[in-house]
Amino acid sequence: MSATTATRPPGPPRPPAGIPAAGSGTGPRFFHPTVARLTYRGLLGRRRALLLFALPALLLVIVGAVRALAGADDSTAHDVLQGFALSGVVPLVGVIAGTGAIGPEIDDGSIVYLLSKPIRRGTIVTTKLLVAIGVTVAFCAIPTLLAGFVLNGNGQRLAVAYAAASAVAAVAYSAVFLMLGVLTRHAVVVGLVYALLWEGVIGNVVPGARTLSVQQWAVAVAQKIGRGDLISSDVGLSTAVVLLVLVTAGATWFAAHRLRGLKITGEE
Repeated sequence: MSATTATRPPGPPRPPAGIPAAGSGTGPRFFHPTVARLTYRGLLGRRRALLLFALPALLLVIVGAVRALAGADDSTAHDVLQGFALSGVVPLVGVIAGTGAIGPEIDDGSIVYLLSKPIRRGTIVTTKLLVAIGVTVAFCAIPTLLAGFVLNGNGQRLAVAYAAASAVAAVAYSAVFLMLGVLTRHAVVVGLVYALLWEGVIGNVVPGARTLSVQQWAVAVAQKIGRGDLISSDVGLSTAVVLLVLVTAGATWFAAHRLRGLKITGEE
């Protein structure tokens, strides 16, 4: 959300249960159980949940068909796991979970109930990020691991390598897309453009852009874990790890910083 003011929606206030009503911002610094529970319910209790389940299901249907048609083949497994799972499913699930962890609350104004309570705004961001990471990893890394075993039985450790890469990418994507959820009410659109255009097309085609792609950083992790020469990244492992940490930490800090700038206004 680009504006710096959150407006309370009309109607009688109904603050989320379990959030303390008074205090001065004390409590846990990085994780708030009630905020986590509310975020989890928001992600899996709306129509977003249908997409979260649909994308991994589509991946498994596709790999089942590929295995039936092509048999167990390491090269095919690599192409599907990197070209569809890592470059397609992971960023899309990241968009859904990352923006959905906070964006809808800002858009409909219900975020005022959290901001008015004695919870550090940095804690709100880190809690929602941890939930988004958990959801993204669960809906990406586990299906990718299963897909790898279906395609070639983990030959050349491709299943494990790309499952680890999916988990690593899920952390960075969740942070980036959660930040977008704080910055703009069009976070889903911006996130989809980034995921499909930059990560899905430019990051795979333009050599110079690959070094600035979360996907390529994750592939560097997969390359370290996998065997053989099928997996190849344009970024070294050390550089990839540093960039993943910097992007995740930077996006988290900036989201918390912008959330601190939101001011609560109400209509009597």
